Amino acid sequence: MLLQPLAAYLHIPFCRRRCFYCDFPVYVVGDKRSGENSHFIPTYLTALEREIQLSPRSPSGPLTTVFFGGGTPSLLTAAQIDRLLQTLDQQFGLASQAEISMEIDPGTFDLERLQGYQAAGVNRFSMGVQAWQDPLLALAGRSHRVLEIEASIEIFDRAKVTNWSMDLISGLPQQTMADWVESLARSIAYGPPHLSVYDLIVEAGTPFARQYQPDRFPLPDDSITAQMYCTAQQQLRLAGYEHYEISNYARSGHACAHNQVYWQNLPYHGFGMGAASYLAGTRFTRPRTTQAYLDWVAVGAIYPAELLGDVDRFLETLMLGLRTAQGIDVEKLVAAFGSELWQRAVAKLHPHMPHWVEPLSAENSGQLRLTDPQGFLYSNQVLADLFEISDQD
Repeated sequence: MLLQPLAAYLHIPFCRRRCFYCDFPVYVVGDKRSGENSHFIPTYLTALEREIQLSPRSPSGPLTTVFFGGGTPSLLTAAQIDRLLQTLDQQFGLASQAEISMEIDPGTFDLERLQGYQAAGVNRFSMGVQAWQDPLLALAGRSHRVLEIEASIEIFDRAKVTNWSMDLISGLPQQTMADWVESLARSIAYGPPHLSVYDLIVEAGTPFARQYQPDRFPLPDDSITAQMYCTAQQQLRLAGYEHYEISNYARSGHACAHNQVYWQNLPYHGFGMGAASYLAGTRFTRPRTTQAYLDWVAVGAIYPAELLGDVDRFLETLMLGLRTAQGIDVEKLVAAFGSELWQRAVAKLHPHMPHWVEPLSAENSGQLRLTDPQGFLYSNQVLADLFEISDQD
């Protein structure tokens, strides 16, 4: 029986400017525009509300997680966020203890705006810091600087925000190990309950792709970025953070509930330009440009009917579950997909044991896991071998 979604992602595409590494679907409004003075933002939000209202209600209960991503959701006013949450509540219901997360950028909010978000129901914030060096922030095309990071954290303190995350990026152009160690140390000193640490990926079509070649200066080479990854793992674990997913660390009780829906391959709603959803065994991504998205909503936001096959769902379950420290319960995996697919996976995983994949044993209670940090670091190679299974059908 297919499970019903209890999570929703809302894509808010608006940015002051496009970061040089970004390939997300965004709409640049400039430094002077935000939710209270942009002519286009209300048009988009009306379409977003309409898409939510056109979606089928879930019979299994209210939403337990909501995530506002982007883009820069903190360019919206508190009233606009509140209206979107009310629309979700009217269509699906919101659980009384729902985790409601929102991405927020330094320099885009003051105390009044932050308290407005809290009053609307947002109870978790994810702040895009990326680096603690102004030259690196400039090279990345970020609109904020270190002074704005510090001021934003002070606003968090004044608003008594207790559940928040900080994002960092390793492997930026001209970034040194000394820069990375400093960014980790300064982040740890502020004590966010959650930290996300991402390795730069140079995506096709971005300014970085036109300027830089992988493994060539000024990008750090693979040996340096691997060292950065391992250094983050060591320093954050020493500071009391649990490494619960490849790129994510949390203090006890502060793992992101919404993202765990993805990693457990559970169903979820996605709303907005370029957003993906996973409903009734169907994965679907919306149009990535504003006009195409508005046109799609105008004709009724019709979803495709094609279901993912068993092999695809099996591989996605492996790919997502192996991102986590908990890993995958083999007994449940075999019960869901059968022993034949599992045996084919074991044959692909065996060459990676014990260095990158933990051998199954009584000690790990039948959980299939990657080793930390080496297995996480080289997870793409493990997954590439696993995905060869699809070529056998």
